[in-house]
Amino acid sequence: MKRPMAVVFDVVETLFSLESLRPRLRSAGLADHHLETWFAAFLRDAFALEISGEYRSFRDIASANLSVLLEKELGHAERQAVDHVLDGFAELEPHSDVAPAMAALQDAGIRIATLTNGSAKVTSILLERAGVRHLVEQVISIDEIGHWKPHGAVYGFCTEKLGLQPDEVALVAAHPWDIQGASQSGLTTGYVARDGAPFPSVMKTPDVQARSLTELIDRITVSG
Repeated sequence: MKRPMAVVFDVVETLFSLESLRPRLRSAGLADHHLETWFAAFLRDAFALEISGEYRSFRDIASANLSVLLEKELGHAERQAVDHVLDGFAELEPHSDVAPAMAALQDAGIRIATLTNGSAKVTSILLERAGVRHLVEQVISIDEIGHWKPHGAVYGFCTEKLGLQPDEVALVAAHPWDIQGASQSGLTTGYVARDGAPFPSVMKTPDVQARSLTELIDRITVSG
């Protein structure tokens, strides 16, 4: 494994937990388990739209899916309730290992960026709240290219913005599908197993795996 010149982080779940959305869903009348149901359905539809050649933003798809879920479970979907839940994406809490992992990269002289399926504006807010925005060189969003990860064009766009070759960049994510897309595009990959689940055998094996970002970054920075 080649020591990267830049590490690019996925954002939602990789850096920031979705847990703070659970009470917002409860206030809308949904149960705790609906967080996972909603997010999985949201990603399913995002990927389906990507495959069929239509681009819609993170908030558009998340809003539509949440409205469907509310209609199904409660018989109605109030706009105010939907907006209250979605506004929570700007207030997600960082995982405890985010700041030390980014500090370790800075100490090692490795550039840092983020690559998100969400908006650059919300991501910047999250990074500011976590106290790490000053460490992140670029906040890159799929809105700039009009494709969803794991489409290969997104990773190519990212490396071009950094002015690097794919094999000079490492993508770190908690989503196997993100690792698959980055690997197929020639990037080094690091998988952080946030839920402790093993990596799916049908996808490209990540170059590095760990249960925390600090452990993962330690392995990346000492690589050859």
